[in-house]
Amino acid sequence: MKTATIDVVETADAHSRELGPASSAGSLAAQIYARLKADIFDFRLLPGDRFSEGDVATRMQVSRTPVRQALFWLQREGYVEVHFKSGWQVREFDFKYFEDLYEIRIMMESAAIARLVKEDAVDALMPLRDIWCVAPAQREPEPARVAALDEAFHAGLIAATGNLEMVRMHFDVTERIRIIRRLDFTKAPRVLATYEEHAAILDAIQSKDASQAQARIEAHIKQSQAEVKQITLHMLHSARERFDSLARRDLTSGTFPGHLK
Repeated sequence: MKTATIDVVETADAHSRELGPASSAGSLAAQIYARLKADIFDFRLLPGDRFSEGDVATRMQVSRTPVRQALFWLQREGYVEVHFKSGWQVREFDFKYFEDLYEIRIMMESAAIARLVKEDAVDALMPLRDIWCVAPAQREPEPARVAALDEAFHAGLIAATGNLEMVRMHFDVTERIRIIRRLDFTKAPRVLATYEEHAAILDAIQSKDASQAQARIEAHIKQSQAEVKQITLHMLHSARERFDSLARRDLTSGTFPGHLK
């Protein structure tokens, strides 16, 4: 299967101690960051869960210094919050926050489409057509791969404009919504719909019909947003039921809480 790539420029945060986990790949802090982020994404750490740097250090058998750096990175990305004297907390799910980010996506991608049509830059989208405008037998069947291709599709629309600041901003929004957006491809019908909707968007741009393409991208993003909200709510409910069951077991056995083992 063909893939799409995009070069993204990530700027340094003057208030962070390092550029970030991407610039420190392989470091102990980056490994802890990745494990904690996976715990949050997979609902092993639930929204509202509180913990200390010491809890994480003990669980992962490391010192507190790399744990603290990993948590600073997660805080910067909006996944955790720090409270004076009470440690860290997984940020509560705020669907208004995600709705605002999805609205920003629609605005940026609609603006990108308008620019591509106005400047007759549709040829820049040929690599995307090679992936999405294909026969069913040529489509990627693996949901995880489709999720990655989906991100590359939307990033590719922005990158085709040549506006590097818009690319950076779009990348930041993508990072912030990934925790729920990745769930969109847990159902087979969504994979099929994504291929059809992406192809329809590209066809409208190819036909230089900006209004049609913008209407399609908005409907596409809103449908995805509605799907992932329902899935997220279901997964949160299931995770809380699982945690309650583990907590009851741990209380009777006197062991450490199950989700932080």
